[in-house]
Amino acid sequence: MRQISILSCIVLLWAGQTATAQTWANKMFETTEHDFGVVARNSKQQFQFKIKNLYVEDVHIARVRSSCGCTSPIIEKRTLKTYESGAITAVYNTNSFLGAKNATVTVTIDKPYYAEVQLSVRGFIRSDVVMNPGSVQFGEVAQGSIAEKPLSIIYAGRNSWKITDVRSAYPHFEVELNEQERSTARVNYTLLVRLKKDAPAGYIQDELTIVTDDPKNKTISLAVQGRVISPLAVSPATLILGPVEAGALVSKKLVVRGKTPFRITKITYNDQCLKIDLPDDAKNLHLLPVEFTAGLEAKEMVEKITIHTDLAGGASATCVLTASVTAPSEEP
Repeated sequence: MRQISILSCIVLLWAGQTATAQTWANKMFETTEHDFGVVARNSKQQFQFKIKNLYVEDVHIARVRSSCGCTSPIIEKRTLKTYESGAITAVYNTNSFLGAKNATVTVTIDKPYYAEVQLSVRGFIRSDVVMNPGSVQFGEVAQGSIAEKPLSIIYAGRNSWKITDVRSAYPHFEVELNEQERSTARVNYTLLVRLKKDAPAGYIQDELTIVTDDPKNKTISLAVQGRVISPLAVSPATLILGPVEAGALVSKKLVVRGKTPFRITKITYNDQCLKIDLPDDAKNLHLLPVEFTAGLEAKEMVEKITIHTDLAGGASATCVLTASVTAPSEEP
């Protein structure tokens, strides 16, 4: 992959008539706006504006500021080297503000060149609905196990108000909704959120959508966060083969560890230049020989290797293999 200099990018933008000279900075962000939607008072709401340095030079984020106290910005990583990723986290302050609240978060970059990027957030904080706690935090959960977290949803208003459904695009959640109280001006529900044992390893950054019979604000968002920890550990996580001459054979080893003896049932990858033999026995530690026979064409290769096992929940682990295949050397 050819690396791009920020200076050359700026020169090209100056030469054009349709872009400003700081567009190079905007291009590093996946998105520059986010709508929190309708959320409950005291609910935890935050969004990460992801940024990736696309250039040769180091990028330094000097500061961030918000146009409204309803949003607090946080710099997750100030200095980004070539192809490194970071984020600006926007925290929506639902415990201090109510109603429609919008904010512009200004990100100031001072190295290698000065630029400002504007990020916009918006949302509506309901005053009549309170959640306790304000989000579902599973923390770290062992893969193959079940985790449950309860919370209460309190509504102050008409006594006929109802929650009609709870939805999520994440298939590994189950919910149990129970009405606890219904008085003249108060309705109280308890919600039990369950993470199923088939949840895959990795971070959970999702949300539940609570559907009500309110004709004006029909849905409420509830953040759900956590991390499912695989019982497997693969080392190295990134297998770097480095420059490989076309047609050459390179051999490396992967170390796969588990807390209990396990059998590797399948190893999946796409590139036909790879060969990884499947072991037969069950044990705590497997050494997997990885053979890569470079093709005759120069290319940059990034390949995902997934190791499947017979551990609880069908636990699996992944490794990323990288190689730079170079053209064959000429005979003297």
